[in-house]
Amino acid sequence: MSKYWLGFCAMLFSGMLAAQSQMPEVEMADAMRANGKIYVVVAVLCVLFVGITLYLISIDRKLRKLEKEA
Repeated sequence: MSKYWLGFCAMLFSGMLAAQSQMPEVEMADAMRANGKIYVVVAVLCVLFVGITLYLISIDRKLRKLEKEA
């Protein structure tokens, strides 16, 4: 158990170091933000996330119903 905890802490620490390093500017993201297209990308991702979540909820309900019948 301590091996997993130590590994998790090491990954968390390395992730924090990577997040603090200077990252170069991404020209594509700046251009999409300037044109307003970034909002379309965010909206599509949100719709996909909500759709997948609702699909998983419906599968879970059907599975519970089948487990009760059996």
